[in-house]
Amino acid sequence: MTRFLVVVPPLTGHVNPAAGIAAELAARGHEVAWTGTESVLRPLLGPGARVFGTGTRAFRAQGGHGLAALRSLWEGFIVPYARFTAKPLDTAVREYRPEVLLVDQHTPAGALVAHRHGLPWASFAPGAMELGRPYRALPQVEAWMTGLLRGLWERARLPEAEYVDPRFSPALVLATTGPALTGPVLTDGGAPPVHHAMVGPVIAARPPDPAFPWERLLPGRQRVLVTMGTLAGELGADFLARAVRAPELCGEEVQPVFAAPRALLPELPPHAVAVDRVPVLELMARGELDAVLCHGGMNTVGEALAHGLPLVTAPIRHDQPFVAAQVAAAGVGLQVPFARVTPERLAAGLRTVLETTAYRDRAVQVGRELLAGGGAVAAADRLEALG
Repeated sequence: MTRFLVVVPPLTGHVNPAAGIAAELAARGHEVAWTGTESVLRPLLGPGARVFGTGTRAFRAQGGHGLAALRSLWEGFIVPYARFTAKPLDTAVREYRPEVLLVDQHTPAGALVAHRHGLPWASFAPGAMELGRPYRALPQVEAWMTGLLRGLWERARLPEAEYVDPRFSPALVLATTGPALTGPVLTDGGAPPVHHAMVGPVIAARPPDPAFPWERLLPGRQRVLVTMGTLAGELGADFLARAVRAPELCGEEVQPVFAAPRALLPELPPHAVAVDRVPVLELMARGELDAVLCHGGMNTVGEALAHGLPLVTAPIRHDQPFVAAQVAAAGVGLQVPFARVTPERLAAGLRTVLETTAYRDRAVQVGRELLAGGGAVAAADRLEALG
């Protein structure tokens, strides 16, 4: 038995796939504990999970597009969260005495603590942004990001001569994706390093949602899930208004299911379904969906393809434009501009992926390729080798 410690940020899209890997490790008899914001982790992991809380504080809201969004992410969340959690993480390691750490790339403090204690650690990449060098054409941006990470290293008082990029474990990088969703955009056209394991989407059971109105799913309709992720917030309100109109233009034979707070949505047609939280995997597994309209987040895209569903993506920021570009390049969906797309163009995109057999056929094929990465089982195999 090995004691694993999972270090994750308070972001649902990062916790869910890590939870699938942790469940596989636990099923093999290993001991798994978590560190992070307990108020976020507990509802996602359940009452039985062992959580070493790192405390709770407000961080600057992420916003903007392009480089402005990147700056907001790093200076408003990643760096201050690393500073805030450094001491609690060190305390958790001393108390729990893990043998291996699984560290999300957005929680670099976990890598610093592992290095300080001489513990093996694996990087966890639930998104595509940090798998390669998406900003290699902007050396000033790359230098800025490196400077922030070196600043965290220095703040941790670790020897400068031993510096390693906290985003990339020299032993193992686990990515919940595959070649079809990374491609030359992120890998410089070459193969990833041997210690980078693309395990594909982690499809694991999640707590059931008894409140979802299953009875409102109308038989004989083509259904489209519309979701802009958990971080879009007010930024997604205008887009969602256009997205409400698009299925109407497709006709009553298309039923939309909106995963969004009702306050962000305008008046809906009677046949539309809208809830704050949607049991996405259950909907997909039951065969209740025919397509997905989303922001291009890696989890949503991977889960959709794993179930053979074509996509229309409207990327907002971070790794979403890279993933959306690969969705289009792989022939599994279409990409539209988030800020400018009209309801008419959205409707045309939805009709195309719903009515063109080639998109669904290709989604099924790519989904099989992604699942061949092994998911949680392959991830657990690689982690066990570090123990």
